[in-house]
Amino acid sequence: MSTMFPVVGRMSTGYDRDQVEQFFTRARQAYETGAVGDAGLTEGDVRTAAFDLVRAGYATGAVDSALDRLEAAIVQRRRDAFVATHGQQAWMDRIAERATTLYPRLVRPAGERFAAPESGRGYSRDAVDRLMDRLVDYFDADGDLTAAELRAATFPSAGRDKAYAEGVVDAYLDRAVEVLLAVE
Repeated sequence: MSTMFPVVGRMSTGYDRDQVEQFFTRARQAYETGAVGDAGLTEGDVRTAAFDLVRAGYATGAVDSALDRLEAAIVQRRRDAFVATHGQQAWMDRIAERATTLYPRLVRPAGERFAAPESGRGYSRDAVDRLMDRLVDYFDADGDLTAAELRAATFPSAGRDKAYAEGVVDAYLDRAVEVLLAVE
């Protein structure tokens, strides 16, 4: 078996090597043939790629880093093609329009930005709100935040009365990553 990425030890878990290799082989073919973006492999496809955890699999950090680079490359290619056809200002206008879809949640008071989980546990409201405050600073005051930081964000678990539902937070952060990647 080839070793596209570092392999974890036999007693540790990592991503299923066959699944990872199949995904990256398809991704390489799509990228090399120009079948990326709306006509093929999208940054969303890369962001939602998932692999089973197995013993002696590929090191998750190495694979995740490669996925991040691939996503950024697809965004860059999409941006270059759009700018070549429509110009830089049109690209910035498009991204500004997408960014405005994020803003309504950002202006909500802390603790009220997302719904609570229907039952059980979710992401800590305080931790999510701290990240949301950084996103407000990014948009309003040229704060320091990167798509990689958003993508890597993790939140402690909290009970329903002190939590946000995970799915809606994840979907929101995915959109925010798209916006940040588009201007980085």
